Amino acid sequence: MSSASEPKAPSLKPWLRLRRGLEHDFGVVKVREDRVVDPRTQQEHPRVRMECADWVNVIAVTKQDELVMVRQFRFGIDAPTLEVPGGCIDEGEDPAVAAARELEEETGYRAGRLESLGAVHPNPAFQPNRCHTFLALDCERVSDGHPDDGEDIAVELHPRADVPRLILEGHITHSLVVVAFFLERLRAEGRR
Repeated sequence: MSSASEPKAPSLKPWLRLRRGLEHDFGVVKVREDRVVDPRTQQEHPRVRMECADWVNVIAVTKQDELVMVRQFRFGIDAPTLEVPGGCIDEGEDPAVAAARELEEETGYRAGRLESLGAVHPNPAFQPNRCHTFLALDCERVSDGHPDDGEDIAVELHPRADVPRLILEGHITHSLVVVAFFLERLRAEGRR
């Protein structure tokens, strides 16, 4: 049931898949090109689809109100980025379990409390997966962490109050990290 303030979504017909393309498996992502038909014009179009696991992002906060952040090299931009800890959810794994696991693996920190902030579709134009965001509170360092093979991660602590500046000055540019902080802000405003 929708509220009176929600806009009514127009009714759209589904796009029929005519052919499923050859799938290329790159480990973290499977890519294929399907042929679909536009329900409005009946014209055939190619559409790329990227299958990958659901992801998790963790806004980790210490008892001293510092954010536990990670800096790592990202091959899409050939540069390091400042991000929140996160990663792939294993098949059949609960997102909250994945959040706790990724936090400890990447940073060596363990959360005292974990709260779900919601999930978004990273790019529904060609990806069906979701990115779940969690707020990890009262985090304490319990180890040096143990990143996966192929991960080279530097852990950094930043004052929580610096988030707007870090985003606006371009220190945080990963869109899913920006969304994570936006979800946290919306949740906090909703509690007021």
